[in-house]
Amino acid sequence: MKKEENKIYVTRPSMPPLDIFVDKLKDIWESRWLTNNGKYHQEFEQALCNYLNVDYCSLVSNGTLGLVLALQALRITGEVITTPFSFVATTHALHWNGIRPIFCDIDEKTLNIDPEKIEALITPTTTAILPVHVYGHPCDTAAIAHIADKYGLRVIYDAAHAFGVTVNGTPLVQYGDMSILSFHATKVFNTVEGGAIIVNDPKLKTRIDFLKNFGFADETTVVAPGINAKMNELIAAFGILQLEYFEKVLQSNKEISNHYRNQLRDIDGIFFFQDFDGVKHNYSYFPILINAKKYGLERDALYEKLKLNNIFARRYFYPLISHFPTYSGLPSASSANLPVAEIISKQILCLPIYEGLALDIVDRICEIIRRK
Repeated sequence: MKKEENKIYVTRPSMPPLDIFVDKLKDIWESRWLTNNGKYHQEFEQALCNYLNVDYCSLVSNGTLGLVLALQALRITGEVITTPFSFVATTHALHWNGIRPIFCDIDEKTLNIDPEKIEALITPTTTAILPVHVYGHPCDTAAIAHIADKYGLRVIYDAAHAFGVTVNGTPLVQYGDMSILSFHATKVFNTVEGGAIIVNDPKLKTRIDFLKNFGFADETTVVAPGINAKMNELIAAFGILQLEYFEKVLQSNKEISNHYRNQLRDIDGIFFFQDFDGVKHNYSYFPILINAKKYGLERDALYEKLKLNNIFARRYFYPLISHFPTYSGLPSASSANLPVAEIISKQILCLPIYEGLALDIVDRICEIIRRK
């Protein structure tokens, strides 16, 4: 999360210029409008719509509550098909809504949910699909949409990693009934904490805005049992400033990603992802897969070796969500049902990447990996 005492972490939050942020803080302080749809909240929503090229956006206090609200707004019940290879918040959002998660295996080429394995999991109580654009790698949105249309299912994308990603010029967050973004400090675009729900229906936008403010439609009318998931003015102002130099962050991360590829390409047993055709990536993570037989070390041994050298890589995502006690008893959580996810979770390692990471540090990381 941060760099201190020569420790290198997987991500480090980008920060706007302090003097400009202080100016906005003074404005908020003088206005005394700290939350509840203030001017910076409104400005940030519109700025995001413009940047992401979407019609409607509803800011929330974090991505997890965004998922919870999306499921509520679409009145999802019963069973939802999702991936075990994600941060646990994806499935927790289902649990908090009383929805039964059904785990589907992943595609080894993208590490996203495998569309070819979805249909076999659909039952009369299935109401939606909750895929994740893991590391910002686009899901097969066309295949998922075809299945959803065929069976009358909703599609909610967990797009926590996918800010700014486009496919053949189309923003990835335009797909599905909704896409949920996270602006947590670990993300390539961050507002410390925060998130957004992207929708293409004005009625859904209105319903979400009610739900995130306790269900209030006006001063005296509560239309639903909502929750407090509003983004405050300080965070919204922070987000406006972050957006102004996000392209600089992308360029920095792209350079770092390419440098990793050049340094790692000749190491036997180390696999990394190339850019996908037609995709504008955000380079928010740099995942590698370790084939222990070819490389000579298990993933966990390399993880510990890096840690001894103050390089704090992360095993995103290990263990699988399906291994946690809350979900491990589900029939779909069986390892036999998730062979690809099981293998990937034991091979995956995300290396440090963030705006401003020096290339000589990348060289040092790669040399440690090379030495075995």
